[in-house]
Amino acid sequence: MNFKPCVNICKEWDIVGARQLGREHAKKLGFSTVDQARIATAISELSRNIYLYAKTGKVCFEVIDQIDQKGLKIIAVDDGPGIRDISQVMQDGYSTSGGLGAGLPGVKRLMDHFEIQSNDEDGTEIETIKWVR
Repeated sequence: MNFKPCVNICKEWDIVGARQLGREHAKKLGFSTVDQARIATAISELSRNIYLYAKTGKVCFEVIDQIDQKGLKIIAVDDGPGIRDISQVMQDGYSTSGGLGAGLPGVKRLMDHFEIQSNDEDGTEIETIKWVR
């Protein structure tokens, strides 16, 4: 596994940087343009959440290159206040920011793998993977 170029998220402009880096990785791995857009959208959502709720964090990328499959793992990490009720946040339409609420359920739908860990001492870590088809 190749580990991990990261983009630090501290200002709104960093969201764009994370999105661009993710799209570059996706393109190099051979993802379709549709899947590149899905990945970029998921990265936008994850990094925007870091910026809005935790203020700082990072989005890291790992290329998974196995014999039978290739993919892109995206890990979003912050040491913010954590998510109090993960099941509530994972409901479609739920939003604390007044947005449309595609949020984390949208990220889960866009990606092939989605895992979330969060508590108020360590913040939040979200791991997603998209596999090349």
